[in-house]
Amino acid sequence: MGRLRALSRLSRPERLRGSPDTLLKSAGQTAGFDSPEESVICLLVQLPTTPRKSPESDMAVKTRFAPSPTGFLHIGGVRTALFAWLYARRHGGTFVLRIEDTDRERSTEEAIQVILDGLEWLKLRPDEGPLYQTDRFPRYREVVDQLLASGRAYKCYCPREELDEMRAAQRARGEKPRYDGRCRDRTEPRQGVDPVIRFRTPDEGETVVDDVIHGHVSFQNSELDDLIMVRSDGVPTYNFSVVVDDMDMGITHVIRGDDHLNNSPRQVNIYHALGAEPPRFAHVPMILGPDGAKLSKRHGAVSVLEYRQEGYMPEALLNFLVRLGWSHGDQEIFSVDEMIELFDLADVNKAASSFNPEKLLWLNQQYIMKATPECLGLDLWWQLERLSVDTTGGPETKAVAEAFRQRAQTLHEMAQSALFFYQDFDTYHEKAAKKHLTPSVLEALQRVHDGLMCLEHWQAGPIHEVILGAAEALDLKLGKVAQPIRVAVSGGPVSPPIDVTLELLGRQKTMERIERAIAYVTERAAAA
Repeated sequence: MGRLRALSRLSRPERLRGSPDTLLKSAGQTAGFDSPEESVICLLVQLPTTPRKSPESDMAVKTRFAPSPTGFLHIGGVRTALFAWLYARRHGGTFVLRIEDTDRERSTEEAIQVILDGLEWLKLRPDEGPLYQTDRFPRYREVVDQLLASGRAYKCYCPREELDEMRAAQRARGEKPRYDGRCRDRTEPRQGVDPVIRFRTPDEGETVVDDVIHGHVSFQNSELDDLIMVRSDGVPTYNFSVVVDDMDMGITHVIRGDDHLNNSPRQVNIYHALGAEPPRFAHVPMILGPDGAKLSKRHGAVSVLEYRQEGYMPEALLNFLVRLGWSHGDQEIFSVDEMIELFDLADVNKAASSFNPEKLLWLNQQYIMKATPECLGLDLWWQLERLSVDTTGGPETKAVAEAFRQRAQTLHEMAQSALFFYQDFDTYHEKAAKKHLTPSVLEALQRVHDGLMCLEHWQAGPIHEVILGAAEALDLKLGKVAQPIRVAVSGGPVSPPIDVTLELLGRQKTMERIERAIAYVTERAAAA
């Protein structure tokens, strides 16, 4: 499989829009930044915090995130990555990204790129990696030979048909289907059969998994069959390769979903067979949908990059995810620094967490409201670029974002609302035009038009005075004049304050659109 390693080392702007210089020249200018230095502010303010050593830490903590690129990185995987990243950062440790791509038929380059892009967008940058399991096949073979030589593994020549018959007979006797070890002591190969390699599980006793969240969990070895470590095609299985990787990489804490808890005793037995100390495990609870069912695509278990496309800020998504299974009193909003300072695996709940899309929207709005104009302007520019909008002829995206920040729950919503600043429209919002562009407002539109024509300085203050003056001259409330102007220049009933809207839109576009609205109202009056 081809590799995308070089891309994983690039920064966010390089990977999305070319080199940093290109981004600063294009995005910086269109977003309204005054200098290249100003345009990098939002790229620097959220860089990962320098790892800090926890006072109680007495070991070099090393965690990992090990996704399989057989599907896109979804919200559950991101939370696992976040927990592992936070724990390593809190303890001054190391966070490793390992791509578990041994499933060569289902692993895709596209899924790998989504993993890399998603972690980069969220700024969950690894200290080591990405490392790829398919690069480590010789090492797996070496460990397999070691286990075969020690008698802790053996070759199994049972064909699929024989195994199916064995399990059918076990079910008929009311027994749990499991491999019965019939090849454990076999010394001769079976003609025409490529063997698998099985691990010889202890027959008696119990295996204890030391889990930070669930405590000590015991499993009877008699309930564990001899798992396959290497398939007949020579490809190692998950339960074997993950042990070799974690052992070789010195992983001290394995943080993953609790659906892996039942894999842990098998892995612990392999550690013991290799004379290695198992890591501490932390199996985090699953995420459920609002209806209590397992999180699925209809709930939000989509590619993490879809959240970017939908206009969520990375800090808001991280804040939302850290609260799925972990809490610190009643606090809801956490900066990244606060997450690092406060997060502890011991405080993660055992119970499943519920995905609440309304809460995510609320958090996102909080982060939009407190984001710097520079960051918000660049994010709005990115959204408009996705909509194929040319922003070069319109107002600075930094200023537009500032005008909309109190009104938008997502950046995508903000971009949709801001389209009229950069694109002309062919029709008016039907209900808004019917209500506000009537013959009764014709004189108000004309007075505002004439007043604006005479303005020396195109700024919100003087613009406001012109609109207010027209309202007072006609003995109308300000809204009775402002709203028709809003529909005239934006095409719809919603925009930032009308004086700010006109200042951003500019003199020429404002006058053209008011003149167009006057013609529309005149034609409508004639038709009546």
